[in-house]
Amino acid sequence: MSEKKGILKAAGVLGSATILSRVMGMVRDIVVARLFGAGMATDAFFAAFQIPNMLRRFFAEGALTAAFVPTFSETLVQEGEEKARELANLCFTLLTMLVALITLLGILFSPLIIKLMFPGFAAVPGKFELTVLLNRIMFPYLFFISLVALCMGILNTVRHFFTPAISTVFLNIAMILAALLLRSFFHYPITALAVGVLLGGLIQLLLQLPVLWSKGFPIRPRFGFNDPKVKKIALLMLPATLGVGVYYLNITVGNILASLLPQGSVSYLYYAQRLFEFPQGVFTVSVAQAVLPAMSRQAAEGDLEAMKDSLNYGVRLTLFVTIPALVGLAVCAEPLMALLFMGGQFDYTMAQQSARALLYYSTGLSCVALVRVLAPAFYALKDTKTPVITAFISFLLNLGFSLWLMGPLLHAGLALASSLSALGNMLLLFWLLRRKAGLLGGRRILRTALSAVAASLPMGLAAWWISGAVNWSLPGQKLLKVTGLSGIVLTALLIYGLFSYLFRSEEATEFLGLVKKKIRG
Repeated sequence: MSEKKGILKAAGVLGSATILSRVMGMVRDIVVARLFGAGMATDAFFAAFQIPNMLRRFFAEGALTAAFVPTFSETLVQEGEEKARELANLCFTLLTMLVALITLLGILFSPLIIKLMFPGFAAVPGKFELTVLLNRIMFPYLFFISLVALCMGILNTVRHFFTPAISTVFLNIAMILAALLLRSFFHYPITALAVGVLLGGLIQLLLQLPVLWSKGFPIRPRFGFNDPKVKKIALLMLPATLGVGVYYLNITVGNILASLLPQGSVSYLYYAQRLFEFPQGVFTVSVAQAVLPAMSRQAAEGDLEAMKDSLNYGVRLTLFVTIPALVGLAVCAEPLMALLFMGGQFDYTMAQQSARALLYYSTGLSCVALVRVLAPAFYALKDTKTPVITAFISFLLNLGFSLWLMGPLLHAGLALASSLSALGNMLLLFWLLRRKAGLLGGRRILRTALSAVAASLPMGLAAWWISGAVNWSLPGQKLLKVTGLSGIVLTALLIYGLFSYLFRSEEATEFLGLVKKKIRG
């Protein structure tokens, strides 16, 4: 199987599993919105969850994956399965000890962390104390999910993608059941959600271990941390923490500043981020996870041209999907919020405020997605310095734009600042990677981008026209709203597919060929 087909197949497997996970995540957020709305309790929960979740994205899914996968792939290719198994067990043992210590420190110093990260919460009676309580309950989630990320790196390298992608379904199920069944047992009902997070993290880890065993990588304690490869991974992780996780650092800065804005601002940003990350999780992360092992293998074999070809393909696939998704999210921001979250404690004003944030987040969708694909290319080449430089510049851009825009646009200004900083990061990564690796097939990438934009414009106009036929502000009328949004989505897909085919998009042709092959069996 060629690497292109392998990437497409892996992305398809990951995407299929992740669709189910994201759908369950959306159900979870609907349950949270209906039960708890957008106010003090939800601000406290989302802020508390942000801390272990941010560390997970920086440390586990970001830095650890970026540092571990290339080294593990190189060991597997050059030294064989036995040495790779030994490396996996060494890393698992060390990570267990390290993250256990971080978790204990996080629980102990929760009041200080909350005070530093969300200074505005102290002004609301009880909000600071509730946030500390929830953060202490959820901090062990970091322990479980960090080990899950290491398992994911091993399984993805040996080309097993389904289990890591599907495991988050169980996190969402645990949170939904906890919210529905346990909230009456706590003084603060939203505490049940924190318990659900903890149980969900444990279940995710337990799912990975038997699959690792079946793939020939049983996890056993192993000590010997002076191993050169372990040191190499540790050195790669230090700069990778910022390089891969800058987007999430910017989101965290946004939430810190949002704590100084009117109550509900943290919640508005959270609900918008959830919808914004839906296409990211379904496709972009799938492509990034599929491309990184391929690029790492090719870099380990010294085949730079093949690595660049895999990267080019990943970039084009990302643009082909995210450009129409960007247009769709921007046009349908209010319909999506009204349909999915309105009801119970979540009113139309809350839907409008969340939609404003989603509109501005959506402008940066393709940029955020491309950063996720481009940054791992540097790590495959063992270059950790460059992404750190671009990440730091992006962080400064986000901070500057946030301080400038949060005054006139409030929480929506923080969303726009995140998108602008992602644009700067993406452009810098492209430019520096071209200088480092040579030509990246820019003409093919540009052709894909222009074709996707041209096909997305009529799609967006049709979606806007159909959305105007429904009064989204009216409570209830779920059938009408579901019908309206379904009509928008189906029409948009048909129009985008038709115009992509007329423009002879390579990605559309390949996707159509894959579908035909599946149908024929």
